[in-house]
Amino acid sequence: MLMSTEKWLEPELMDVVRLFPGAEELFLAHEMRAEEGTVRNAVTLNGEAHVFETAFSASSETERKSLLKRYAKLALYDVLSAHFRKDLPWGSLTGIRPTRLAYQELEKGRDFRPLFRLLKVSEENIGLVARVLEGQKGVYERKEGNADLYVSLPFCPSKCTYCSFITAPIEKTRQFVPAYLSALEQELEAAKPLIQNLRSLYVGGGTPFVLEPQDLERVLKMLAPLAGKVEYTVEAGRPDVFTPEKLDLCEKYGVTRICINAQSFSDRTLAAIGRKHTRAQLYEAFEMAKPYPFTVNCDLIAGLTGESVEEFRSSVEQAVDLAPANITVHTLCLKKGAKLKEERLRPTQDAPALTLLSDEHLAEMISFSRDVLTKAGYEPYYLYRQKYMAGAHENVGWTKKGYASVYNVDVMEESADNLAIGSNAISKRVILSEGRIERLGSPKDIPTYLEKVEKLIEEKNELFS
Repeated sequence: MLMSTEKWLEPELMDVVRLFPGAEELFLAHEMRAEEGTVRNAVTLNGEAHVFETAFSASSETERKSLLKRYAKLALYDVLSAHFRKDLPWGSLTGIRPTRLAYQELEKGRDFRPLFRLLKVSEENIGLVARVLEGQKGVYERKEGNADLYVSLPFCPSKCTYCSFITAPIEKTRQFVPAYLSALEQELEAAKPLIQNLRSLYVGGGTPFVLEPQDLERVLKMLAPLAGKVEYTVEAGRPDVFTPEKLDLCEKYGVTRICINAQSFSDRTLAAIGRKHTRAQLYEAFEMAKPYPFTVNCDLIAGLTGESVEEFRSSVEQAVDLAPANITVHTLCLKKGAKLKEERLRPTQDAPALTLLSDEHLAEMISFSRDVLTKAGYEPYYLYRQKYMAGAHENVGWTKKGYASVYNVDVMEESADNLAIGSNAISKRVILSEGRIERLGSPKDIPTYLEKVEKLIEEKNELFS
């Protein structure tokens, strides 16, 4: 447990504690004294106090609080790093978007590297951030009124063991599809007047291709008036629901990008995580998509329980051989609601405690993917992190030159409004002139969403108008 004299800091400090497995069992005390130009952080562990004094200057109360938070987290990180004899790849950084911090430094006319070194970020990851910023050139834009539209289709063939989204197998949710699509039409019609400069459309899931062709066409038809010159992605999903008919519909209605969510090319791993497709079907999906003019993204996950380093290496090599324009390498992240996390927390005789990959092997996977993708001509163009991410690593989107996704850059950098419709969708209004973001989340489960769609429309109108 952790106690701090500054209660407002405790959630932030707990994010640092969670970076170190076993640290939540320790008794930690934190005390801060901030005087003009100096902050003193004392972290007590096992009765021993560790004191850190840092000079700082701030031009506003907002900046002052940000710096106090930064130095408190760094002090706690230093103590835990020494206690566990372990350096983490992102140091004391717990934020989802390391690149946003880099951009903030650049906007102040400063190189971001000294700050990242202060925060104990590894040199390799500092280099990765620099490469991501380079990869975003020509796509990254901060301009009032820019917007992206997200459409949520929370339907899947089955639920993966690592998934924490509120989704259920289509057999259990199919009865909601007609009413859900009607609600989307309501939301979309109300949202159209709120959109100023549309940069991209993104239909995500779930697994959009799990819908029957007539239902998928209904979604694509309602979005058709907004398609045209903007980037338009359908996160098609798993290969076992791919058909030429669905790909024909995407081409007909102006879709420019699709995602083939492989996660792994190992049949053993795919079965273990609850996927209903095989490696052979992945190859069939890629072959099926070849005649179409789509930019294709392939997703992989490093650290899936039970998968060896060799199996992951093979997955990366097979993905590269298929040569999609984009490859995203995720790190396993187990949030509340994921079956895999529940099995780890509450082992039984039939389902004993699961052992995740060691940090050393996970780091080997990440390093291998970066090396192979770089050699194959891919460059990183977005990255983000999540709480409870294995090994405190990250997710990275890689692209061949000229194929970076506008939507992914806008969302990850929070540089444009995100108008999101559907259940479990979070809309964001980015107010650049004031340096703040306002959010509005939709209900996660489908029945509640259907009951509240009219109220959501009112709240969205208020947020974006």
